[in-house]
Amino acid sequence: MSTLAFPDVERLVVDHLRNRPELTGVVVDNRPPAGFDGTQQAVLVSRVGGAWVDDLHLDRPLVDLEVYGPDKTTAHTVALTARAALLDATGTVYGGAFVTEVAEADGPRWLPDHNRPSANRYLSTVQLSIRPA
Repeated sequence: MSTLAFPDVERLVVDHLRNRPELTGVVVDNRPPAGFDGTQQAVLVSRVGGAWVDDLHLDRPLVDLEVYGPDKTTAHTVALTARAALLDATGTVYGGAFVTEVAEADGPRWLPDHNRPSANRYLSTVQLSIRPA
């Protein structure tokens, strides 16, 4: 009996976005940096669901991108940039994972962060399809 090794999809997305020149200067991680108040340009990545489809031998994680900026316009621009960069991940290999598809489940939407009153935040959700490479 073989054991499945699932890739860390949060790390996959973080590393993919961090390496994109159009996101230079934007903090990309799966947790906020020290002292984060929501006014920095940042993309926070979190797996929020999804499931393994055994018949297809495919992991289909849902991933949220919480995108912040110093003002609403900047946050929106960073959200659109991160959105395009992540949709471009189709066909990439990450460790033992091959990304076969990236599909938007819910595009960027304005979502005030009530825990950070000065924050400007957009939230979007994507679904990746990942096969063992």
